[in-house]
Amino acid sequence: MSKQVDPRDIWRRFCQRMNVVSDSVHLFDVDGNLEVRVREVGQRNPRLLLMRSAKMEEMIIEATDQLVHDWQTGNNEFDGLIYLMFQKGPDGEVVPLYIGKTETMGKGDQNLSCNIERLSPTNRGKFARWGDGYQYHIGDLSAVVLGHPEKKQSEKYKAWAEALYTEFPVRHSQPPKLKHLVYFWAKTWRKNEIGPWEELGPTNLSFVEYLLIGVASAAYPETVLNRHGKSSG
Repeated sequence: MSKQVDPRDIWRRFCQRMNVVSDSVHLFDVDGNLEVRVREVGQRNPRLLLMRSAKMEEMIIEATDQLVHDWQTGNNEFDGLIYLMFQKGPDGEVVPLYIGKTETMGKGDQNLSCNIERLSPTNRGKFARWGDGYQYHIGDLSAVVLGHPEKKQSEKYKAWAEALYTEFPVRHSQPPKLKHLVYFWAKTWRKNEIGPWEELGPTNLSFVEYLLIGVASAAYPETVLNRHGKSSG
């Protein structure tokens, strides 16, 4: 009879192999009281946005520059970017909150994805899925936490806000406060990269995202915020 595999062991081994803890940064621009800084954008219709940390933005820019160069040179070495939002457990373990990917290629063609193209200090709308625009993580989470019009608030990001923030929506004079520090890790994913099941050998980006969501949700069902691909175990 085969020995049952503990999904937490698989998860821990992957995180250790990928140096997730040592290579991670704070997701938000946060002070010592866990209060997240905000900024206002737009002139005709101003709105407040949660601020990403400078190191998180640097991580995204460095990774997407690598992907763009790979595409421009035709090396075709990478599939895209895998990323993880997480918190740390009492013993420093990686407790997953959300797993996602940003592919190098756009959908339905062989063009560079608009999610990673021409990122700059003035182009943060998409920002490898972590952009300020609606339909992107920071934009949609800000809509809930900072009280944008109700039609811009989705159930998905209400669940994020519930998991991350002490209360929401906050008043303009009141800074949003995290329940705990939130960390971010991202890695450019090579086509020959090995995923969480090392026995499978090289694992492409879409499959590694699927595997990681399944393993993480089996190991930490109470924290994982992904809606698709979750394990029912």
